[in-house]
Amino acid sequence: MYFKPTAHTLLVPFALSTFAALAQQTPAPVAATSDMGRIEITSGRDNETQERRESTASKIVIGREEIERQGDANLGEILKRMPGITLGGAPGRGGGIRMRGLSQGYTQILLDGQRVPPGFSVESLTPEMVERVEIYRAPTAETGAQAIAGTINIITREGRKGMPTELKVGSSFQGGYVSPTASIVKYHDAEKWSGNYTLSVNRFAAPDHSENNLTRVDASDTTLRQRVSDSHYGREGMNASARLQLKGDPGETLTLTPFVILSQGKTPSSMRATESLNGVDVAGSPATASSEIKNNFELARLNGQWRRRLSTDSNMEWKFNLGGWNSHNEFKQTSTNTSLIPSVSENSHVQDRSFSLGGKYTNVMGGGHQWVSGAELESVRRTQSVVGSYLSIAGSSDFSASTMRYALYSQDEWQLTPNWSSHVGARYEGLTTEGSTSAGDVINRNSVFTPLLHAMWRPNPDSRDQVRMSLTRSFKTPGMPSLLARRSFTRDDNSVTNPDVSGNPNLKPEVATGLDVAIERYLPQGGVLTASVFHRRVQNLIRNVLSEEISPLDPTKKRWIYRPGNISEAVTEGIELEAKFRMDQWIADAPHIDLRNNLSFYRSRVLSVMGPDNRLDQQPSMTANFGADYRLKSVPLTLGGNVNYNPGYTTRLSAEQLSTVSQKRVMDVYGLWRLDSRTAWRLTLSNLDPRNYNTGSVYSGNSVNENSRTQSQSWTNVQILLEKKL
Repeated sequence: MYFKPTAHTLLVPFALSTFAALAQQTPAPVAATSDMGRIEITSGRDNETQERRESTASKIVIGREEIERQGDANLGEILKRMPGITLGGAPGRGGGIRMRGLSQGYTQILLDGQRVPPGFSVESLTPEMVERVEIYRAPTAETGAQAIAGTINIITREGRKGMPTELKVGSSFQGGYVSPTASIVKYHDAEKWSGNYTLSVNRFAAPDHSENNLTRVDASDTTLRQRVSDSHYGREGMNASARLQLKGDPGETLTLTPFVILSQGKTPSSMRATESLNGVDVAGSPATASSEIKNNFELARLNGQWRRRLSTDSNMEWKFNLGGWNSHNEFKQTSTNTSLIPSVSENSHVQDRSFSLGGKYTNVMGGGHQWVSGAELESVRRTQSVVGSYLSIAGSSDFSASTMRYALYSQDEWQLTPNWSSHVGARYEGLTTEGSTSAGDVINRNSVFTPLLHAMWRPNPDSRDQVRMSLTRSFKTPGMPSLLARRSFTRDDNSVTNPDVSGNPNLKPEVATGLDVAIERYLPQGGVLTASVFHRRVQNLIRNVLSEEISPLDPTKKRWIYRPGNISEAVTEGIELEAKFRMDQWIADAPHIDLRNNLSFYRSRVLSVMGPDNRLDQQPSMTANFGADYRLKSVPLTLGGNVNYNPGYTTRLSAEQLSTVSQKRVMDVYGLWRLDSRTAWRLTLSNLDPRNYNTGSVYSGNSVNENSRTQSQSWTNVQILLEKKL
């Protein structure tokens, strides 16, 4: 019998375990003892919980223990188990990181406290390169307000005295393909400097099978089309990072963090297409095609931080970030029937260069105040050239643009009373984008002022219970492609479900007013129980608008095109529940099983689109994670796993158009066998019970009905790792 999880069936076990843990906090009577005062003993694994508890602004901290727990191959797989975080795309394939179900651009990504440059992918960072991850649910003046959904701050590895060299060697197996990997982390420490470096090399390979079915009905004809493609992706890569800290006078340090990423890949594939018109196969059906994609990517960056103590109560900090990346892609496709599958030869180059500089002054004043003020400046320049693009007008895909961003901010963290603390700040940010489009040279200038208020209340200053409240303003700026991208012609038949794409130089930033409230309980033996709610009202919502225009290729015909526009206002809200504790905290003599559960529910409405399903793009109605870990006493073995669930959903994009996404249910398990204190074997099975991932688009209007469905297959990934401390 097939069992379909629902919100209620997932909520019941979560609520029972949470309330049982709360009830257990009432201790049993004990014999009278002498009062020795309050004593707290914490271990290294509790440092992240303590940092989270003491932060005025609401945040989640993921330390090395959580990062290493399941032996994940990339950072996205770790983040997907956190409350309210999802990954786009098919299960096990990775994808854009999203918070609170909102699409990728609503989440701000920082690297060592600095904004990552446009085009930088978090997936290019391996877990070995990361010391910890901080997740902020609401923006602050210091971290930045381009965070309608939230902020993820990735801190690179830090060297500590006496840390051994870490070596990992292993391989994963997926769909009949082998992906070997190796990494080393080495530490150095001296009187005037300390440092570490991380080097990872890998070869990744995976199959890809997808099927697309299209049904189009217009005034007189019915078209049926099916395309089945098989391919496999292979990539070789090298990731290297370092962290060097130089020590000067007392209170003065200079930290340099360079990192380099190199990769090259190849994707050969084959395709078979069939098409019929009113039940009769069209000429040349079925048709076949073979294609190959080659890509090369190089990235080099240097982050720097200089901190100097000005007095016992104040210090100054400067940060800089410079570097860039190059991407080169070649695509060639040969078809037996170009009317069904086009023959394409395309060669594209993208070059991105960026630089940022920031300064921050911190002063600890009397009366419990800590005042922080700073300024930031960032410059980005990107060029793109495409040769031989399908259906292109000469130079139509070439692209050249630059952005200049500056920001000023100030904030005051104030301990009002032993029970109350506040975090008041404001930030002003301006952005200028210049470039050329098919309509000529354009300049887009925007600026946003964002006041921010956070407060934390503890009913008892010594209690482990606290309430957080935030009232904030945040925003999302349109990226370079959305503003300035010239028209990109679809390689397939142009239709309402497969239109051309273009930019819009007149876009305005999306601006959101937000309210967050969270109740937190930190358990005496470690662990945390939280319940948080949020509300965002978004103005100037950006969404791709479908329209039909005169074709620049043939003035006698029309083509469908997607062009972004500020269409409306939107409202999104939700509740997020989290419970992390050990089972024996609420069941006497229970096994020492660590439980990690979180459950989130979301709702959104685009006000200019009639419901139902007028949700924001790519936002599911809920997300859930249920995880557990158990260290056996009789043998040096730790077992654990996690189940991640996102339901399927439908999004109404307009009165005529719908998009659909199927459910995702991903089960991961692992086993860690420690041979001794320095050697361990790890076995990880990701995406057990793999399922197909389906997406679709439906259009009904203007005497046209079109239904497109794509089905992608996924596979179980088996990984074996040897972990050694030298």
